[in-house]
Amino acid sequence: MSGLRERQKAERRQAISKAAIELFERQGFQNTTIEQIASQAGVSPPTVFKYFGNKQEIILEILHHADQRAITDTRSLIREIEDPVEALCYLERLLTGYALEVMHPSLWRELLPLILFGGSNELPEGYRAMNDALRAEISELLRELQRAGKLRPQLDVELAAFLLNDYSHLQLFRLVNQEHPDIDAHSTQVRRITELLFYGMQA
Repeated sequence: MSGLRERQKAERRQAISKAAIELFERQGFQNTTIEQIASQAGVSPPTVFKYFGNKQEIILEILHHADQRAITDTRSLIREIEDPVEALCYLERLLTGYALEVMHPSLWRELLPLILFGGSNELPEGYRAMNDALRAEISELLRELQRAGKLRPQLDVELAAFLLNDYSHLQLFRLVNQEHPDIDAHSTQVRRITELLFYGMQA
């Protein structure tokens, strides 16, 4: 019986998240209320609050799951990827691909300025905490490459993770602001910059 209850809770949580994303994409994140999310999901507002403290938490949970998928999938293959540049580009492709899979570019266009430049809600603070955790995961992936002898031993992996993470946000911002996002051109540009970071400018 407890297994059934847990499954029902998970299904209800997923239904609320799905309803929220549908509304965010249709009418905007800031224009959507908890009451509207509840109505769309076929539950009461108190039920929504039982699972999520606010609509920001819905967004953050969805993004956290997407990031974790990218990290897990990259970690499962990283030992098989000989070229460290390809390993880093593979991670970026998954992070971007899963981000666009869970949220339409139009929603990213609204949210990224709030996330990156702040706003009058809890989203920027919550996202920063989540992104700090992601950056720590990227640092650990870099350490794996370091231990495999693919990165120099004295590399500051935290700084490298910061640069890669910071740059990926800028590139995502550019991508979602295109009328028709060009993933191939995006990936090519990411590879060029990653190669520049990896090989440097030294003669």
